Amino acid sequence: MALTPRQKQVLDFLVLHTEKNGFSPSFEEIAGGLNLASLATVHKHITALEQKGYLKRRYNESRSIEVAESYKHAERERLHELVAPRGGMEIPLLGRIAAGTPVEAISSPETLNFADFSGSTETYALQVRGDSMIEDHICSGDYVLVERITQARDGEIVVALVNGDETTLKRFYREPAGLIRLQPANSAMDPILVRGEDLQLQGRVLAVLRKYK
Repeated sequence: MALTPRQKQVLDFLVLHTEKNGFSPSFEEIAGGLNLASLATVHKHITALEQKGYLKRRYNESRSIEVAESYKHAERERLHELVAPRGGMEIPLLGRIAAGTPVEAISSPETLNFADFSGSTETYALQVRGDSMIEDHICSGDYVLVERITQARDGEIVVALVNGDETTLKRFYREPAGLIRLQPANSAMDPILVRGEDLQLQGRVLAVLRKYK
């Protein structure tokens, strides 16, 4: 049965949390992770997904939500189709990018093939670390496909080099007095304010990919 966009977000959050921690999240963790208004809203989505056959629960047990293997298999197949070579183009995986406190991006010899997304040689991939973009559904462990740029429009998700040595992933906004605001998509985190001359744009996000084991 068809999923609503929010139901898919709940399923993906369940899969990611379980893969990372070895157990399913609590209703409180689901609400916090997806910025849902209440536990009743979480219960509504979980019940609907259970009725559609996408998950099952063992009642009277905590952290007992299991996502159907058929869904996880379908997502793996979808990801494979997205990244399967169709022209031999490989994009360098240059490092790991912070989505929390800025950290240095470290060069990596790995490559990813994203020929379906872009034929430009000015495209590369980064793997996200941290939760500051989670409300834009960019989670720790995701891959972002990035186009090299030197200028950005307000609201774009960018890779920004701060003070010459710290790289971070945030939304870009111009502020008065020559300041730039790097805005996280996480209501629990504060934006980063930096002078324009202390910031170098290294790219903007074209796509996000999530890998399931």
